[in-house]
Amino acid sequence: MNLQQLRYLCAIVDHGLNVSAAAEALFTSQPGISKQIRQLEEELGVPIFIRQGKRLTTLTAGGEVIVASARRALQEINNLRHIGAEFKSEDTGTLAIATTHLQARYVLPPVLKRFIERYPKVRVLLHQGDPVQVGKQTARGEADLGIATEALSDFSELVTLPCYSWNRCVLVPKGHPLSKVQPLTLEALVRYPIVTYHAAFTGRAKIDAAFEAKGLEPNVVLTALDSDVIKTYVELGFGVGIVSMLAYDPERDVQFDKIDAGHLFAASTARLGLRRGVFLRGFVYDFITMFAPQFDQSAVEAALRGEAESYEL
Repeated sequence: MNLQQLRYLCAIVDHGLNVSAAAEALFTSQPGISKQIRQLEEELGVPIFIRQGKRLTTLTAGGEVIVASARRALQEINNLRHIGAEFKSEDTGTLAIATTHLQARYVLPPVLKRFIERYPKVRVLLHQGDPVQVGKQTARGEADLGIATEALSDFSELVTLPCYSWNRCVLVPKGHPLSKVQPLTLEALVRYPIVTYHAAFTGRAKIDAAFEAKGLEPNVVLTALDSDVIKTYVELGFGVGIVSMLAYDPERDVQFDKIDAGHLFAASTARLGLRRGVFLRGFVYDFITMFAPQFDQSAVEAALRGEAESYEL
């Protein structure tokens, strides 16, 4: 048994039991991975996968336990590397963050500016994706931490910290009739075509729930993955935009009237996710505190130990 076999095993599971995809991701050959997995099964004396011909269809009961143990082993090896790096050079390394467009575009820039000023030797990697992708990357250890509004709390491998709450605004072209509706109502909003987020993104479920509670059916004519695309199509006249308040920049968005909609929709909470059992470099703790000042190192350590999993804003 060796670490390479454990990496191959986890990669196969992470790629939906597709050996070819796992081989491509690891820059190796499919026959090589298959051979290593066969050797691992022979050494352990139990099958890890159920097969139909050459195709892997599912994990066996023993395979589920073996994969979980392999993940823990690989994480501990990674922890050892991080421990060595921490004591060798506290201010040098890599900080990998998985996050959504909203966070990367509107929330993280000032935080990362402060972070890089304090840690100029640390390389920052931003992996953007939808909330589920953010959760998966963080759970797999491909990112040191994940930041998103949805999905992170659905991953049992992660401890999540609530960082801040946010709500929405409506953007309309200058002089639009909705600008004169005070206060804005869902009944007034539903009269116009709507451009807003895709169902998997940025608190869209809270928008849908508000209309449903009033028995209203909004005319959503276009959905997008990020706020900038929504703004583009509102400017082109496709409809009125419902976006996060965080995405409104009064200096850049002068072509719009902004209408507060915080009273119409339930607030959403941005969360930061960390993999359970992970060793965090000192600069990772500092980044977390810069992003969410309510969480200093001792609070984060307590959460990772399972002593403070009921944090709420």
